Amino acid sequence: MTGGIRTRGSRVLLPIGGLLVLSGCATLGLEHPATAKYPLPTVEKPAATSEAAPSGSSALTDAQAEAALVTESDLGSPWAATGGTATWRDGLLKARSEVAECQRLLDALYSDQVLGAPARVAVALDDPASEAQLRYQIGARRPSDVDADLKWLGEMPAKCARFTATTQTGLSEDVQVSGLALPEVGDRRQGLRLTLTATDPEDPDADEQNLTLELAAVRVGEDAFALTNGGPGDVPNDATQAAVQIGALRLADVRRQGRAQV
Repeated sequence: MTGGIRTRGSRVLLPIGGLLVLSGCATLGLEHPATAKYPLPTVEKPAATSEAAPSGSSALTDAQAEAALVTESDLGSPWAATGGTATWRDGLLKARSEVAECQRLLDALYSDQVLGAPARVAVALDDPASEAQLRYQIGARRPSDVDADLKWLGEMPAKCARFTATTQTGLSEDVQVSGLALPEVGDRRQGLRLTLTATDPEDPDADEQNLTLELAAVRVGEDAFALTNGGPGDVPNDATQAAVQIGALRLADVRRQGRAQV
């Protein structure tokens, strides 16, 4: 799992692959969508970075990847820079299943490697009102590898529609997985919604522990991002939808600016 969380100004980055210094991103003033299909929001172009991708290179520079991150300013109140890793991550996502494909899904969610490898850059945001945490990452894999990951995720509602798992503390989990509709942005996309209900087999009178987790992964040309939005109740789906739209537009815009500067 990714290491500690480091604060830099009002934004909090998960330190991945070296020192990250966030460049300014535009405040979008987006009205959050209520369902999956929407016209795309209007996005101001982020300030151009001084570092552009070299000619012939398909990889984003560090500055471009950082500029493409979604922030608390994009989602608006009550989202804020995270205060730390959510307790439910260790408590409920770190669990064992006897079904190999379902275990792979749990491991990917717990380790923040939904796109099959450590992220290039990432950010975590909290919604104190719902106790939700949104973790957004930009991947560093080839488009063909991302497409393979998206195909695999798309199989999860059939292969792992409902399964059981056991947490580190011995809680028994009933896990249900279904598809999640996403805005039609990018080249390929996949959404999932998981609900986990944990009970203590040694104490039938103990309260259940619940977790709802929305997952979205999108490929935009040569780039890709993934996010999870989880919490102990109904998570704010409007934030998931908005982050997907903003993320796709921002990645495309950063890439377009990089080509213009070469």
